[in-house]
Amino acid sequence: MELLDKTINSYLDVWLGPRDPRVKGWLLLENYTPTFIFSALYLLIVWLGPKYMRNKQPFSCRGVLVVYNLGLTLLSLYMFYELVTGVWEGGYNFFCQDTHSGGEADMKIIRVLWWYYFSKLIEFMDTFFFILRKNNHQITVLHVYHHATMLNIWWFVMNWVPCGHSYFGATLNSFIHVLMYSYYGLSAVPAMRPYLWWKKYITQGQLTQFVLTIFQTSCGVVWPCAFPQGWLYFQISYMISLIILFTNFYIQTYNKKASSRRKEYQNGSTATVNGYTNSFSSLENNVKQRKQRKD
Repeated sequence: MELLDKTINSYLDVWLGPRDPRVKGWLLLENYTPTFIFSALYLLIVWLGPKYMRNKQPFSCRGVLVVYNLGLTLLSLYMFYELVTGVWEGGYNFFCQDTHSGGEADMKIIRVLWWYYFSKLIEFMDTFFFILRKNNHQITVLHVYHHATMLNIWWFVMNWVPCGHSYFGATLNSFIHVLMYSYYGLSAVPAMRPYLWWKKYITQGQLTQFVLTIFQTSCGVVWPCAFPQGWLYFQISYMISLIILFTNFYIQTYNKKASSRRKEYQNGSTATVNGYTNSFSSLENNVKQRKQRKD
């Protein structure tokens, strides 16, 4: 294993140049092999997990989900706060910020972004809970692509550009995750579900985040500083891929459902009969759905 790590590190140093010495020896950052192994295991579980659960009853996981989502909500809130205050203390430039001019604030950003990288490993549990609860329809190409790539991308970010212009996307994403994981945590409590109205707006916020990140990253291309240009071009490309996938998800999830509901209304479905709401049918259907649902 040590020989493999040395070989990989030597190739990476040739391709990407010298690493940032400030993260030398940090947990999981010394060698790429652990991050790659975690990612490979994740993909293996995504493939084998649903097969294993096929003939088994779904697990509830309700109590664990509340704790898990509350923990990630608090971690995301901590990262957002620390990133915002670190950027303020370091006088970061919105248009382009290199990795060595923020003084002590740079180290504060680096420490927080390590937690951001590590949180991407924790977030693999999102998928594992889907598998255990047999919510396989939620394990989409977008979901797996996003989770599997983020951990790997941030390993490279942390080794070569662990502060400076890298802060922006992580700051926005941490804020979105406060909203997202608080929603998931509350939705694990059945009594709270009728009061949760902001799921649709989380996806809109994610798309807005990607557009803003492209804009801010492009500023570093137009008005360059000492931040490596190659990383900026890569980030723009990755954000475009997420915009395409998230836009497709949004259309499939919300626009088509709204269209389907309009057609049912126009055709006089069980929800409306001859212009009157069939309350009994709607109530009966809701009761059946609640009985069939297993948390």
